[in-house]
Amino acid sequence: MKISAGVKKAMLGAMAWAVLGAAAQADDLADDLADAVAADYPYVFDLYKHFHQNPELSFKESESAARMAAELESLGFTVTTGVGDRWVRKKAKADAGAVLDGVGGYGLVAVMENGDGPTVMLRGDMDALPLEEKTGLSYASKATGVDYLGQEAPVMHACAHDSHMAMLIGAARRLVDLKGQWSGTLVLIGQPAEEIGLGALAMLEDGLYERFPTPDYVLATHTSGWDAAGDVTYTPAYALANVDSVDIIIKGVGAHGSAPHFGKDPIVIGAQIVNALQTLVSRELDPLSSGVVTVGAFQAGYKHNIIPDEAHLQLTVRSYEDDVRERLLAGIRRIAEAQARSAGLPEDLMPEVRIESDYTPSTYNDPEMTERVMAAIRESLGAERVYERPPSMGGEDFSRFARTREDVPTLIFWTGGNDPEAMRAAREGRAPAPPANHSPFFAPIPEPTLKTGVHAMTLGALELFGRD
Repeated sequence: MKISAGVKKAMLGAMAWAVLGAAAQADDLADDLADAVAADYPYVFDLYKHFHQNPELSFKESESAARMAAELESLGFTVTTGVGDRWVRKKAKADAGAVLDGVGGYGLVAVMENGDGPTVMLRGDMDALPLEEKTGLSYASKATGVDYLGQEAPVMHACAHDSHMAMLIGAARRLVDLKGQWSGTLVLIGQPAEEIGLGALAMLEDGLYERFPTPDYVLATHTSGWDAAGDVTYTPAYALANVDSVDIIIKGVGAHGSAPHFGKDPIVIGAQIVNALQTLVSRELDPLSSGVVTVGAFQAGYKHNIIPDEAHLQLTVRSYEDDVRERLLAGIRRIAEAQARSAGLPEDLMPEVRIESDYTPSTYNDPEMTERVMAAIRESLGAERVYERPPSMGGEDFSRFARTREDVPTLIFWTGGNDPEAMRAAREGRAPAPPANHSPFFAPIPEPTLKTGVHAMTLGALELFGRD
């Protein structure tokens, strides 16, 4: 059947109006969402201040979890608390030095069903760091706490997990108000113990994907002191690294410092190991692969004139690909033993290489999910505020949500939190870089940070639900 020129013109006109109408609807949604986020900011800021003033250490987040549960229950979510508790208590009993008083798996899961559609999981972590806050804020933390191993310390949200809790609740409030715009199942996660890399594992081992709706997507954001407040940054594919902690116990034969020939000096052997480790990345990895082997501590000896019988090295090892990780770890063991043999040590005095079993796997952002979500956020916030950044050798146990089930795509993006002018001055060499995550002076600028995080998380969820 031939279509006349007039009909063609009418069809093209209708299509154009449909496209323009869809664009107008998208613009209306973005504007309405921005207005709603701005109107709700005082509530979210009060939440943020509460969490900031009441930080809790890893596996001690009882009050934070209780406040989050109360907020989400008031919105109509079905909330389950204590997710991960069985795994945490079993581990605490097995770990030497762990103190059970107050320790628990305080993970919470909030579920809201809203018709047929995908299951979208949003994650926010809750734990703080053992640091004394030095920001000078009127709502600065004055809290102290006892950590997982029984050590007392001041406590501060120096990694901005307080903002993550506030953003998650803020996004929940917006998504409840927008229930007519999405269909599916919304699952919110309050995760403990990210700072020690065990919280996500605890929840997953306690049946997160079996006891609750299995997600089709998992989305998270992290407030970043390395990005300007109001900006959103992201990294497709590998975004964060495998993080391994390695201890090398070097054996030796003690002697008087004036007669070294009667001993086997573990300090010298340790120094040779440190030097040889520098070749692992520079001479054994493909130049296009990435890896880090850093010796963070070298402990040995008691006095000027005593050669000790033992030395202790502590390493952090970073990589993206698992085969690179295995190569680095095997190389560390090989180098330690080879240096000991070269010093003439017998087999029974070979170094002991301890690789921490609960390592943090690398974080892989599903490229298709990343492009889809970030395109929606970019369209709403503007290309100048939403852009790609290089991968980092930092670590995040958010990786566990994809590692546990490879068919579940995940994405973690960064919400900028630092003063844009201070960052610009640092880039131009006019001033030092402003304090960032894990600094006792780090204080995100609340309003642009919280508004941007709530906006981006809400829009990301709407996109994954497949809103019209």
